[in-house]
Amino acid sequence: MKLKYILAAFTVATAFVSCSNDDAASNVSGTGTLNVEFDNAFAGDDLLLNSQTYITSQNEVLKVSTVKYIVSNIVLTKDDGTTVTYPKSNSYFIVNEADEATHVLELANIPAGNYTKIKFGIGVDQEQFNAGASGQGDFLALAQSEDMLWSWSAGYKFVAFEGTFTSATVADATPFMLHTGQTGSSYNYTEVTLNLPTQALVRQNITPQIHIVTDVSKFIDGTNKINLSANNSMGMGAMIMGGEALPLITANLNAAFTVDHVHND
Repeated sequence: MKLKYILAAFTVATAFVSCSNDDAASNVSGTGTLNVEFDNAFAGDDLLLNSQTYITSQNEVLKVSTVKYIVSNIVLTKDDGTTVTYPKSNSYFIVNEADEATHVLELANIPAGNYTKIKFGIGVDQEQFNAGASGQGDFLALAQSEDMLWSWSAGYKFVAFEGTFTSATVADATPFMLHTGQTGSSYNYTEVTLNLPTQALVRQNITPQIHIVTDVSKFIDGTNKINLSANNSMGMGAMIMGGEALPLITANLNAAFTVDHVHND
């Protein structure tokens, strides 16, 4: 008899929780918060700085020390096809693998709705850069403190990917340094658009989190293969900060980002 009562109480409680969740999900009004998490990986493995080694498709062995990139200009698409553009003045972030506090971007005052797609830039768009140093707000100082600015005249580093490598022709651990940004006539800003496998339900009492995995191996080992050994200038290291390789790396970035899942908590 007691078991029956317990089962009955559990059924009522479960129904109550289910109804509460349904009510929360259906109450599409006001604004809420949406979190976007960037989880860096290397070809399916967790990214561990300064310790783990990783092998590219060209049999180059990497040990990664730095992964940073600028995320900007976030646009969200609802299930009815309408879009929400995050305010430009608040839309520039630096994700730094070494600083866990930077991995989750908190987007406030998002209109309640069911979101199916996210778009964002990697880097600082040219329109924003053309606003001049005084037009960058607090982000310029942040970029300087994070070493994501060559100089104001040279511009921002959009991606910083650094470490050491060895290969069949490079026996000793040798530095590599990959920085994307404006070089000559190439601006190298790019945008990434991702469909969400589950709708992100932004509500006043529901804060979804979009979990994005960034496969940093694809920076150099995507559609375009960047051979570090071939860029090892005079044995001093592979310092890729311009030239023909940079647009190829920029083209690789689109496939480096995937949505793993969405939490609606």
